[in-house]
Amino acid sequence: MPDDDKIKEAKQFHTDTPQETEGFFLKGSNSLDWGMKNRLARIFNPETGRTVMLAIDHGYFQGPTLGLERVDINILPIVPYADTLMLTRGILRTVIPPSTSKSIVLRVSGGTSILKELSNEEIAVDIEDSIRLNACAMAVQVFIGGEYEKESIINMTRMVDIGTRYGIPTLAVTAVGKDMARDARYFRLATRICAELGAHYIKSYYIEEGFETVASSCPVPIVMAGGKKIPEFDALAMAYRAVQEGAAGVDMGRNIFQSEAPVAMIQAVKAVVHQNETPEKGFELYNTLKNEG
Repeated sequence: MPDDDKIKEAKQFHTDTPQETEGFFLKGSNSLDWGMKNRLARIFNPETGRTVMLAIDHGYFQGPTLGLERVDINILPIVPYADTLMLTRGILRTVIPPSTSKSIVLRVSGGTSILKELSNEEIAVDIEDSIRLNACAMAVQVFIGGEYEKESIINMTRMVDIGTRYGIPTLAVTAVGKDMARDARYFRLATRICAELGAHYIKSYYIEEGFETVASSCPVPIVMAGGKKIPEFDALAMAYRAVQEGAAGVDMGRNIFQSEAPVAMIQAVKAVVHQNETPEKGFELYNTLKNEG
């Protein structure tokens, strides 16, 4: 116990200034626990409410994808420019330096390859490993309309329950069923199901018509999936339209690491997402950085 004679009487109570309770900046997340919010605030920039996630988890079902043959050579130079990394525990442990300050979104579902039915996944990573790896979120694939739709939904809800127990958010990654049209009606269905069952944020594709209805009808943040490689300007335009129509950022992989200048491309994407630069300005920045590089 401290010596009573040396204790000074407290005086600075500021009784005329009520304590403020800060509302959390992220859509649908205000009632979450402190740890959940803290992790989400490391994924999403609190100043913009958006994120640029770098997705490099493709190898978990399709092997060494073009641009991911050597993650240590091709990807590490891009990492400093990402807000967060989405990847598998194998790549995280073997390639990513533990000194990185980037937040980690860990792929935790898996079990099939491109040679089999992709929707037949299970939970492939124990929550204890997510904790050991200091993950800020856990990503689970959800196949609405797929052959194993129910199983993939239950995978997600299990991770929501377990993650909530330990304060780790769950990212639901929507995948288009083979017989489902890639339109607003489908994505409203897929994203709303994931949100209703507890996903803390959702990765979904951009569509030309009605994306704003997908974003507005989903009560948690949506990040836009980059999808297949398209020309740089088109990718920047897609990212711009997505965030202007309600997305809370992007999760891009191939449109960054398969670009002619990946470091320039991710910086251009960040300008579009965080600074609301137009696709034209973003493309100009891309070409400038590409030429400098």
